Amino acid sequence: MQPGYAAVLCVLAVLGLEAAAPGECELSRLLQDKLQYEMRLQYMVTPTSGGRGTWVSPGSPSLPQRNGTVSEAALRYLWFHVSSQAVLRIREVLPEKHPSWKYTQELGQLFDALGKEYSKYRQTDVEAVVADLVKLVHSAGAESRRKAVRPKALLDNCLKVMRMLYGAPCEW
Repeated sequence: MQPGYAAVLCVLAVLGLEAAAPGECELSRLLQDKLQYEMRLQYMVTPTSGGRGTWVSPGSPSLPQRNGTVSEAALRYLWFHVSSQAVLRIREVLPEKHPSWKYTQELGQLFDALGKEYSKYRQTDVEAVVADLVKLVHSAGAESRRKAVRPKALLDNCLKVMRMLYGAPCEW
């Protein structure tokens, strides 16, 4: 663990789900840097795939509407689970010698670090609809509802939603 993260973890315990914690903001900023257009284009649309990318099945439950019934923090929690699963799915279809392997490994490491930030949250800390969606994202039954999506499109959506959810609380 890097110096300073212990303090961030203590702050998270105090703040709970009410606001984006400094650790969340720093890790999401690092993810934003890693997901810049040039990197997504370079690593997710490669000559080895004919410029079309590899098709993967992300599993995409319907997100709750932002109508005030679900907190921003709960939506960030859901975004983390959906996006980290998308990165895992991308990694599952890539051979280790693929040019994008290291890039997706770095993304996975950033999501793992963000997962440590969220590991303190209990299912009871988030709204029931979000907790149910998180369970659905990780359930085996979600396999039947998946459709083919290009990896770059998954990462494009990951970045768009991340900017909406973290932009204001993290003062980007």
